[in-house]
Amino acid sequence: MSVFSTSKSAPIPVAIIGNGPSGICMSFLLSGYTPYMKEGALHPNVLLQAKLEESPHVPITEQDFEYLSEGLEGRSNSPVALLFDTLLRPNTDFLGDVDSALTWRLENQRAIPHLVLGRDPPGGAWNAIEGSMFTLSRGEWMGLPDFPFKDWTRMKRRNVRNDRSTAGDILNYYQYYVRQKNLEANFLSGTVVTSVVSVDKGVRNSFGKDILQQEPKFTEHNAHEGSLFQVNGFIKDSYGSSEKFSLYAENVVLATGTNDSPSWLGVQGEDLPFVFHQISALEEAINMHHIQPHSDPVLIIGAGLTAADAVLLAHHYNIPVIHAFRRRVNDPALIFNQLPQVMYPEYHKVHQMMKQQSVFEGGPYEGYISLPEHHIVSFHCDKKCTFRDKQGQRKVFGISMAFILIGSKPNLSFLPKNGTYLAMEPEQPVNSKRNPLDIDPFTYECMQEKGLYAVGPLAGDYFVRFVQGGALAAASSLLKSQKRHP
Repeated sequence: MSVFSTSKSAPIPVAIIGNGPSGICMSFLLSGYTPYMKEGALHPNVLLQAKLEESPHVPITEQDFEYLSEGLEGRSNSPVALLFDTLLRPNTDFLGDVDSALTWRLENQRAIPHLVLGRDPPGGAWNAIEGSMFTLSRGEWMGLPDFPFKDWTRMKRRNVRNDRSTAGDILNYYQYYVRQKNLEANFLSGTVVTSVVSVDKGVRNSFGKDILQQEPKFTEHNAHEGSLFQVNGFIKDSYGSSEKFSLYAENVVLATGTNDSPSWLGVQGEDLPFVFHQISALEEAINMHHIQPHSDPVLIIGAGLTAADAVLLAHHYNIPVIHAFRRRVNDPALIFNQLPQVMYPEYHKVHQMMKQQSVFEGGPYEGYISLPEHHIVSFHCDKKCTFRDKQGQRKVFGISMAFILIGSKPNLSFLPKNGTYLAMEPEQPVNSKRNPLDIDPFTYECMQEKGLYAVGPLAGDYFVRFVQGGALAAASSLLKSQKRHP
């Protein structure tokens, strides 16, 4: 705990909040690992290849991302995410087998001291995902720089089905990656951040004592040259006790993801003890035999992949299911209508179940009933729930448990105003899809707070393959800043 306890310790250059793939990639790039164009590499994008050949001996982190990414197209709206992805995995969207255009050198003189704070062991939200579930993305796309996931699977002799892998393997890979790249000293697990505020450097200089003893001065538009960030929180140990900490950082990177707070419907009775908002509660109920094949059905609400995983899990244990969702089964926006059947057979099965709309007895999916275009009205103490269908008619069902799996939102309660002042629409809650944080697209620095960066879903990047571009942009900005102000 000594890193926090001394009042005379100097501020750390970078504090990273969140230790999932974004935080791990940030630590990798700030630890001196430096990308260069691989000698003799031929990128399938001729224009990008020509640009890379203009400065073959200059690290990618020192080059002009706006220039390099111009004209790139793909499955992300972030130009740097597209750039880094195509450098790491050229032609991957066309299932091409082109080697990476990058080579990596460990250059210790480029390293920036930093600390990665996370509630759980490295891996972030992957710690909470049931290990046997298959990932949505191909395993290859879950890999991090300079150690492809396929190399880990080969080393561990894992069999990969349909180019996908289990969540358990992905978590083990991320934790192995941290060890293999010697990043462990940068990670502090079991930490819960409770506040991040801007404080005036002059407070420390004027009074000659710990900033923690002074009243923090928060400014939404941080004049970064004259301020630091004070990061407060507590550290939990394996015995359940905790200890407060406070550290000071010149820069903070938000890499918390969006899985902290499950979304609620806001209906009557949603806080009753048999209503849950996480799939882990279903796993626990099954393991503890609280629900069994002869139980009343479980209610699963949602039309996304987490809800589908819950349906598959319950169906596997022959537990009766009522599956309700607001959309039409054939709605083009429904995720199942966008997934290839060959690569995602289990989700195609759920989609077929949703179409069947069968009663509990008989039919190909006995024990399952689908309620498309149904809205939950209320839950009742006697474990009954009331729905309204598209004609406005009400229906009542008896259930054993309910699982509302309609997505999640980031928990930014440690920031003033829950971070809304940083968002694209400052008057609305932060949402990774509809209202992400407002960042510079080539540095990922928050537009409203200098020295504060946001990567991953907070910045609108959802998939692991693309969050790495945000880490590259932020790391490059921090490295260039260090070069200007050694």
